Amino acid sequence: MPCPSSSPPGLLALMAPGLALMATFSLPSQAGDRRALPVEKPPGVKGRTLILLDVNTKSPVRIISENFLSLQLDPSIIHDGWLDFLSSRRLVTLARGLAPAFLRFAGKRTDFLQFHNVKNPAKSRGGPGPDYYLKNYEDARSLDKLYNFADCSGLHLIFALNALRRNPNNSWNSSNALSLLKYSASKKYNISWELGNEPNNYRTLIGRSVNGSQLGKDYIQLRSLLQLIRTYSRANLYGPNIGRPRKNVITLLEGFMKVAGSTVDAVTWQHYYIDGRVAKVTDFLKTRLLDTLSDQIRKIQKVVNTYTPGKKIWLEGVGTTSAGGMNNLSDSYAAGFLWLNTLGLLASQGIDVVVRHSFLDHGHNHLVDQNFNPLPDYWLSLLYKRLIGPKVLAIHVAGLQRKPRPGRVIRDKLRIYAHCTSYHNHNYVRGSITLYIINLHRSRKKIKLAGTLRDKIVHQYLLQPYGKDGLHSKLVQLNGQPLAMVDDGTLPELKPRPLRAGRTLVIPPLTMSFYVVKNVNALACRYR
Repeated sequence: MPCPSSSPPGLLALMAPGLALMATFSLPSQAGDRRALPVEKPPGVKGRTLILLDVNTKSPVRIISENFLSLQLDPSIIHDGWLDFLSSRRLVTLARGLAPAFLRFAGKRTDFLQFHNVKNPAKSRGGPGPDYYLKNYEDARSLDKLYNFADCSGLHLIFALNALRRNPNNSWNSSNALSLLKYSASKKYNISWELGNEPNNYRTLIGRSVNGSQLGKDYIQLRSLLQLIRTYSRANLYGPNIGRPRKNVITLLEGFMKVAGSTVDAVTWQHYYIDGRVAKVTDFLKTRLLDTLSDQIRKIQKVVNTYTPGKKIWLEGVGTTSAGGMNNLSDSYAAGFLWLNTLGLLASQGIDVVVRHSFLDHGHNHLVDQNFNPLPDYWLSLLYKRLIGPKVLAIHVAGLQRKPRPGRVIRDKLRIYAHCTSYHNHNYVRGSITLYIINLHRSRKKIKLAGTLRDKIVHQYLLQPYGKDGLHSKLVQLNGQPLAMVDDGTLPELKPRPLRAGRTLVIPPLTMSFYVVKNVNALACRYR
């Protein structure tokens, strides 16, 4: 199947139903207009704090996957009739901008989909009609479209199989999965695999639970199936994709790791920060909320390192809000604070991959809206992909005040992370360093680069809301210029603002920004 050369009009979519250490300080406000936010000091604001920043350039503290920032598609796109739109040239262009990455096909409907090996289920003899198949079946044609989208976008497909097909003794019934595996092998599709989605919720879904030990046995059974099929004898297998690590979920994970910890190539879990039904814009500015992920990471790492020390850990299905999100909140500029901090925190803690839920979907947690227009988190992700490499660097920060107050200099509202600049970005020579900074203060902050970063030329990529909606805006500007696709096949050029060597970095209130420090010749960043 060829990659798309044209796309349906966007309106048709409407018809389809450091250890990057954290440096910190305190607060912002914002009334957005169509001008870039001022860099000069606002009236009445005292810019008393100067932050001195240096980076350890000798060796990385973590090295994460080249596919660290990855994407998810929910199987609901089959139920909701969105699958045909994956042939859109515009969508492929947007997805390709975030490559290399994994594309995980999983979600709440994973454990209700069955594979039916016919090209047109509506015309198959006997059996249910087309509406039933659209809502409950992944047919051969659907799988072909899904794989073609991933392949044309430069993404590696991870497919989650239905784990709720059960035998009377509660073991996994693999017959339907085997049919799907044989079909995809006949097409020579390069796919990695999972089994199920959030197994801790099965009792809620069907009134029947699957404990960790049984789930581990099911994964061993799936691994055996893969080894019987030449195409997938060495395919990667990920799981168990548990939910938030509360006590009962940790018990499930422990049971799984005892039985199948060595069977999976990475251990996976999910995280959503807030209930999308009750979210407010101020929630996205709360440092306490940003830090909830740290405790979850520690809990998962403790279990994994107990049974399989050194096993890779992935955060799959991460989103700012649950329940589909909220319009003008989880799809707004404000949500980017949580998303960028998630990326920085996970990388600094050695989490190998984070899978964003969702690339395209119903609701308001996605990167691309229902008219195929990129939302603020898409542009944030694109900048991250273009500028951030897999090597994480430790930062050293000190704050100076006219009247020092112990314990009040560094807080958690200014967050700074550092990586080697992406090797794929040919605008920068190897040895360059990229900082990314979140300023949650209601005042600007000044950063003076010190040590190895002193007197180097810096390229600024300042991302701010565009338009009158301020933090609620779904539009963004880069260094004062609005970001939008040039056409369906072309993303805009992400132009930096060069800063003279030695200049103090001035971080506007309530903003996210990237700074490439050029020609540092950092030892940690010279080689891949």
